[in-house]
Amino acid sequence: MYIVQIASECAPVIKAGGLGDVVYGLSRELETRGHCVEIILPKYDCMRYDHIWGLHEAYCDLVVPWYGTDILCDVYCGWVHGRLCFFIEPKSWEMFFNRGCYYGCDDDPMRFAFFSKAAMEFLLRSNKRPDVIHCHDWQTGLIPVMLFEIYKYNGMEFQRVLYTIHNFKHQGIAGTDILEATGLNRPEYYYQYGRLRDNFNPFALNFMQGGITYANHVNTVSPYHAWEAQHTDQGFGLGHTLHTHQYKFSGILNGIDYEVWNPEEDRYIPHHYDIATFEDKALNKKVLRERLMLAHGDKPVVAFIGRLDDQKGVHLVHHAIYYTLSRGGQFVLLGSATEKGINDWFWHEKLHLNDNPDVHLEIGFNEELAHLIYAGSDMIVVPSNFEPCGLTQMIGLRYGTVPIVRGVGGLVNTVFDWDYDGYHEPEERNGFVFFQSDTVALESAMDRAFDIWEKEPALFNQIAQQGMQYDFSWNHPGQDYVALYDYIRHK
Repeated sequence: MYIVQIASECAPVIKAGGLGDVVYGLSRELETRGHCVEIILPKYDCMRYDHIWGLHEAYCDLVVPWYGTDILCDVYCGWVHGRLCFFIEPKSWEMFFNRGCYYGCDDDPMRFAFFSKAAMEFLLRSNKRPDVIHCHDWQTGLIPVMLFEIYKYNGMEFQRVLYTIHNFKHQGIAGTDILEATGLNRPEYYYQYGRLRDNFNPFALNFMQGGITYANHVNTVSPYHAWEAQHTDQGFGLGHTLHTHQYKFSGILNGIDYEVWNPEEDRYIPHHYDIATFEDKALNKKVLRERLMLAHGDKPVVAFIGRLDDQKGVHLVHHAIYYTLSRGGQFVLLGSATEKGINDWFWHEKLHLNDNPDVHLEIGFNEELAHLIYAGSDMIVVPSNFEPCGLTQMIGLRYGTVPIVRGVGGLVNTVFDWDYDGYHEPEERNGFVFFQSDTVALESAMDRAFDIWEKEPALFNQIAQQGMQYDFSWNHPGQDYVALYDYIRHK
């Protein structure tokens, strides 16, 4: 098959979150299975050009109709760690992608509406006719709309679209000007609930609503989150739309890159290990303590790695620090805050705990240190308020670091509680799960993990090694996506 991915991110050249990892990891997996994959991205001024090989101009002066006139774009081509990528650079006074950032501009809906329009024009003018166009999140929600309403009449009637939603919270809200700009026009037509009209604001258009409505199939990034999005507030207002289109909505769990996250050959950790040499994990724990100036001793190390924001259950992260200390453990945090208030809060805690030999708070992100923390910690807490998929717990399992997670989203599909899971045999269980978003629930799960670590160390190691046996690589998701592509091609 010939597949074109259209997205706002692709790791490591453009990465603001998990979306970039998925676009890169899935594309590589599809290629290993013999499929042809190309990726279309914005050409940001702030992306990591050092990760692109052979960048060159592939299409000069691409004409993109916009607001009844034209904007010219240059399209560049290069390889990102073996993936063939096309980067769209508009030549206009709006400077859509020369802002020094990927997201966060007041005109983000207009920026990514233009990117979507330009991507479709590039496919049309360069005579690319993929079997499947796979687009991602709100930034590309207009692509299925434009394909069905415009481009299928211009020679792209056989293309099919899979639309993957990574985060329902951000949906792309805009007004009538988007219709005029993209050439969709006809506001009376699109301001209907069955098309682009937002479910709660009758004066707003919703990119994600359009993507769900017009795509041939829609998926999110774990089976349980697909259920949550339809039946709980995790759909952030799109539950009715998803219910209407439930016949074409499903969940596929993300994978992680086992070439990057593999304790057997990880270049960022000093001591490699696997299930057979699990005792060598303790050597990384010693190095981690030395690097972060933590006290040595017979104590468990509990970690948190990730963004410090409300989605990640930041109030429970904070509580986990002090509860770990009260139970005689050590805590290591690596994360950056998305809001000033949370950033100030954790900087205050960092200064307050700075002389404590049992805790280290690293405010920011450091890729090398993240690998060492995974390898050197005994447990990792993931107390998210919502988590469409979650990569942290899967990486923790790979490194034999026992996850303590809240039972939401993809965490439910990957972590199976040692004491209470009724669907898996004891030899299949790999962590500890709690469900309420309060401190009592978190403490209950942490207590169970600590008790086993202290009283039955051999059993704790067994749980950790059972987690290492799981395959959360892109192998299974890749197979699922290929089956889905085949399905929408032939239906």
